[in-house]
Amino acid sequence: MATDWLGSIVSINCGESLGVYQGRVSAVDQVSQTISLTRPFHNGVKCLVPEVTFRAGDITELKILEIPGPGDSRQCGDLQQTEMGLPGVGCQVGSSQNGTGKVLKKPISSSAPQNIPRRMDMKNQDIIISPQQQCSKSYMDRHVETLTQSKGFRRRHNSWSSSSRHPNQVTPKKSGLKNGQMKSKDDECFGDDIDEIPDTDFDFEGNLALFDKAAVFEEIETYERRSGTRSRGTPSEKPARYRHDENILESEPIVYRRIVVPQNANKEFCTDSGLVVPSVSYELHKKLLSVAEKHGLTLERRLEMTGVCASQMALSLLGGPNRLNPKNVHQRPTVALLCGPHVKGAQGISCGRHLSNHDVHVILFLPNFVKMLESITNELNLFSKTQGQQVSSVKDLPDTPVDLVINCLDCHENAFLRDQPWYKAVVDWANQNRAPVLSIDPPISEMEQGIDAKWSLALGLPLPLGERAGRVYLCDIGIPQKVFQEVGINYHSPFGCKFVIPLHST
Repeated sequence: MATDWLGSIVSINCGESLGVYQGRVSAVDQVSQTISLTRPFHNGVKCLVPEVTFRAGDITELKILEIPGPGDSRQCGDLQQTEMGLPGVGCQVGSSQNGTGKVLKKPISSSAPQNIPRRMDMKNQDIIISPQQQCSKSYMDRHVETLTQSKGFRRRHNSWSSSSRHPNQVTPKKSGLKNGQMKSKDDECFGDDIDEIPDTDFDFEGNLALFDKAAVFEEIETYERRSGTRSRGTPSEKPARYRHDENILESEPIVYRRIVVPQNANKEFCTDSGLVVPSVSYELHKKLLSVAEKHGLTLERRLEMTGVCASQMALSLLGGPNRLNPKNVHQRPTVALLCGPHVKGAQGISCGRHLSNHDVHVILFLPNFVKMLESITNELNLFSKTQGQQVSSVKDLPDTPVDLVINCLDCHENAFLRDQPWYKAVVDWANQNRAPVLSIDPPISEMEQGIDAKWSLALGLPLPLGERAGRVYLCDIGIPQKVFQEVGINYHSPFGCKFVIPLHST
């Protein structure tokens, strides 16, 4: 009865530990309660051994997938190709009179069963190679020798041999095959001839040039637009990300030109957020300050506001919180403040007072005059109450470079001051000193600027400054919006949350 099932294709479930095997029944032993499958598949993957044998205690479930017809062969011969894709190969073996194995024909397959002991029986146990097993072994040697010509298979075969072998798959013992008759595992995996290795390097650039990336992505995008779907593996569109200070919902489009001046601006600037800030002429700027003073924005208020904004900018240029920190034990920053006998000089004195209050060493240069402006006298009186130092001679200025030079020497009207000896001496000292220069409200004409500035601070609205003014900053001196409208300027504040903002040339 057991021989009636030879040649059938069955599926044997051995539980979670061993998995599921499929193959054609090659032998059934009722005495030892074993069944052998030829050309087995383990969990859908073809096994490297030609035949496996199972004990009845290991089988959880057995299903018959195909029963051979009356004309099908049930012996270890040429079997028909099945639905599993098993190639129809086999072998014929016989035995000699003394019982030793002998191959009668050239082996073309492995079909004889192989007794595979349990895991507990594998220790200290030798396997006797029967004549049929010699046929299987010969097939294995030829099969391994063919497949090991690929370097990738050698790595996979070595990995399977060392770690992935199933407990019921046993490699036949190399008994009687010594003295170089059988290669070792290392020779089988890595024993290629050196002559087979190509001498030329692989041309990566040439092969990459064969792939037209732009054409492929264009084809993918065209397909996606037509079908309305996104192909698998293509990058998806990134969602929009917003900062904490950005509004997600925009009710109306952004207007970047919010300041309109009555005459055509000679030069325009823009802020970091893109708002356009046009420049104004000196006459319009002077008229704007006059109207603001008539409405109560007096000169004293403007001087105080200018001094605060200029000192804040100077403190940032000196290092800000990284340097002006009580935990940092180092020399205090030194600022040389160069002022002239005019309103611009009074603005610089106000800035020096605030810097000195913030623990900055301020050296104020102001030439001696018989009569000073009232605004300068008031600012000097307040500056004298600080730890700042006032000098009237260029010889008293430091010989070594200072941290920052604040230039308030130049004036819009009094151009004759440039011919004074003290002015020329101070300009020479500033140009020889290697410290950066910050100019407060510099004049328009580049000829009136004797000192090249790295930064310039404009008040309210910028003047059309030249290249010698350096990078332009704008400060808010507190002029109301209706004052701008009174002089014909359609004004909307570009400062946002700050009082000093940088401007960029357009």
